[in-house]
Amino acid sequence: MKETRKPVRVSPPGRIISAELETRDWTQKDLAQIMDRPEQMVNEIIRGKKQITSDTALELAEVFGTSPAFWANLEANYRLHLAGASQHGKDISRRSRLYSLAPVRELQKRGWIPRASDLEELEAAVLAFLRQTSLDQTPALAASFRRSTARMADDRAVLAWVRRVEALAVEQCLPSFDQQKLVEALPGIIELTALGSSISAVPDALLSLGIHFVVVPHLAQTYIDGAVLRVADAPVVAVSLRYDRIDSFWFTLMHELAHLVLGHEGTYVDSFDDRARTKNERQADKTASDWLLDPVAYGAFVESTPRPFSLRSIEDFARRQSRHPGLVVGRLQHEGLAEWTHFRKTLVNARPLLLEWIDTAVGPGSPHMTACT
Repeated sequence: MKETRKPVRVSPPGRIISAELETRDWTQKDLAQIMDRPEQMVNEIIRGKKQITSDTALELAEVFGTSPAFWANLEANYRLHLAGASQHGKDISRRSRLYSLAPVRELQKRGWIPRASDLEELEAAVLAFLRQTSLDQTPALAASFRRSTARMADDRAVLAWVRRVEALAVEQCLPSFDQQKLVEALPGIIELTALGSSISAVPDALLSLGIHFVVVPHLAQTYIDGAVLRVADAPVVAVSLRYDRIDSFWFTLMHELAHLVLGHEGTYVDSFDDRARTKNERQADKTASDWLLDPVAYGAFVESTPRPFSLRSIEDFARRQSRHPGLVVGRLQHEGLAEWTHFRKTLVNARPLLLEWIDTAVGPGSPHMTACT
């Protein structure tokens, strides 16, 4: 929004009236008699104690040969100036800026900032959460955002979600990250996809490799499924469980790990239903897909299996691949080869298996975090 310049000084209507009286060598009493009004009323208008009404604007226009709008506008501009210069007006401006920087009510609802009624405390809490020093500072986030073409994300909510992820991750003490160790550990991590219950083993597996793992439920209008970013030079993998399904969890996780394995620099905040594809995103998508289901075997399965797919054929293929059938179902549904309403029982929920890792919004950190000692 383009800023509107405010005049340094706004003259009260009374100053203009006094100048007109001086030009004509009139007194306030003369003006009162001309207008057939009490002298006290004229005095109060000149001193700014009384506002110029529409009737008075008409009378002043007749006296001084101007338009009624001239006096009405003078009065309106002067009163607006006074309101803007008041502490109440300044407080409103500060609150407006705070709500423009962050979804304040949602942050308070989640316990990420206190429910402060005092403006000073609220401002301090929001700035501390966003890691800013002033309201005039432009929020900075070194990130490569991938946006859905169907939905416009709220920048405030995206920034807030990332800041919460960073705040939780920094509390975890981890060994140093080594990209080669991640590559070597990947087969073991992928083996966990055979059983739905193995999702619970993912956090510790990542932490042992020097990768922070955080689960922060998505904020409204973020449309975020996951992210990979860095805190103090250590990688952070965060998921939102926006789609609480085994296929979504594993694809999101593998997608973020693919960014790390492929050496993609920067921060990536990803949306599962995004259609805007960058080169790095396409690479991460393909790598994740190939890790989860062997592309040659999957292609042969799709080509040779009669339609519609049966649950038995899906389970048999998943067993041969040592994968949970929900991963096969999710892939088929995503590619439009199976109805979204079919095979729902295979799409088990990830949330119950990660309860101790989900941000419970109890303050600066969460009780499940492995804090530094």
